[in-house]
Amino acid sequence: MESKTRLRPNRLSLLIFVAMLAGIALGSLIHETSTPRATEKFAADIKFLTVIFLNLVKVIIAPLVFSTLVVGIFKLGDGKTIGRIGGRTVAWFLAASLVSLALGAILVNIFQPGTHLHLSVLPDQNTVVPLPPSDISFQSFVTHAFPSSIADAMATNMILQIVVFSLFFGMAAAAVGEPALPIIRGLDALARIMLTMTGYIMNFAPLAAFGSMAATLAILGPEVLVTFGKFILEFYIALLILWVFLFAGGALFLKRKVIQLIRFILEPTLLALTTASSEAAFPKLITQLEAFGCEEKIVSFVLPLGYSFNLDGSMIYMTFGSLFIAQAYGVHLSFAQQLTMLLFLMLSSKGMAGVPRAALVVITAIVPVFHIPVEGVGLILGIDQLLDMGRSATNVIGNSIATSVVCKWENALAEPLPAPGSRIRRAVPVPRVATDQLK
Repeated sequence: MESKTRLRPNRLSLLIFVAMLAGIALGSLIHETSTPRATEKFAADIKFLTVIFLNLVKVIIAPLVFSTLVVGIFKLGDGKTIGRIGGRTVAWFLAASLVSLALGAILVNIFQPGTHLHLSVLPDQNTVVPLPPSDISFQSFVTHAFPSSIADAMATNMILQIVVFSLFFGMAAAAVGEPALPIIRGLDALARIMLTMTGYIMNFAPLAAFGSMAATLAILGPEVLVTFGKFILEFYIALLILWVFLFAGGALFLKRKVIQLIRFILEPTLLALTTASSEAAFPKLITQLEAFGCEEKIVSFVLPLGYSFNLDGSMIYMTFGSLFIAQAYGVHLSFAQQLTMLLFLMLSSKGMAGVPRAALVVITAIVPVFHIPVEGVGLILGIDQLLDMGRSATNVIGNSIATSVVCKWENALAEPLPAPGSRIRRAVPVPRVATDQLK
């Protein structure tokens, strides 16, 4: 039975939404009534609520990804099954990525959000906050994917490196067979503990949403919605259109169940939106997808991969942002050049989960190739937090649909639990990994 100390999912979603509105109101009030110095101090003080929550979530990401992925691969068994599911997963990821990139390019050309700026001189370079190194190439990406130390990868939450190590570990455990059962049972127990911790941590989500929105609006102020209103509005319209495409693609395979899926993923999506972190929603997303009816071994395999290779919200943001900067400076890009940019972004963006401001890093690396002033990144840097909210929520939606569709392809999609999120499969008093399944 679920602990009484844990909030009901529907109530928690409502509290997160109310907290977000309260944070917007308080942040706007502070911005209008306080001095700049007092405003900065308020933002730094109130943001500790979000920082604590995200730290609590991040501390369970590495053990959760490792344990669920290894157990999932072990239960998948032979390499043929892993190859088949992996192939279907990658096929969906590539299709979704191409749709996201192309849709972003099409819509930014239709909306033309940057043309009214008419920038002819570079902005003050002091306005550009230093970004992480942007030396991105296919060689550096492949090299980065293979960890030199799994302890270091887990300590820094490098999801792609953890996934690669887990794939090798899981396949090796499956090859060993029965002697590996004690380790697999231990990892399964670890996953259950991490998911139980998730239930406790989620109770603090409304406070995190309140702190995040209050800090953001206190610094930027409500006028940012006017100054960059067109860009923000049109970007969110693009996200909504992408959601329609993603859910329509999911409906081709899930039929009417796609409506039920929306209800089940509402809470993790809202959590990603308010905290501007798709990682924050990862643990809860696992439990909700299993409650929806997805088989746990498929969820354990597909979802961690999706967090490295299927970031649909980040994809559409990168094309939208890059072409917005080009429009702002009057840089005309031909169809062939834009198509080349899409291919560059496709290769550069894979495995960027866990990298701070990763989408901005990719944009910073790509725009000079097309003779677009890199200083233009400063145009979107100030509102990146507001944009990150939408792309994080979109990443959650895209990976939810991908996991559900792969489960449907594998005939591993059961009927959902009666009440969305009211119970969690992992909480039933039956071991997640039955002995006869592991032999």
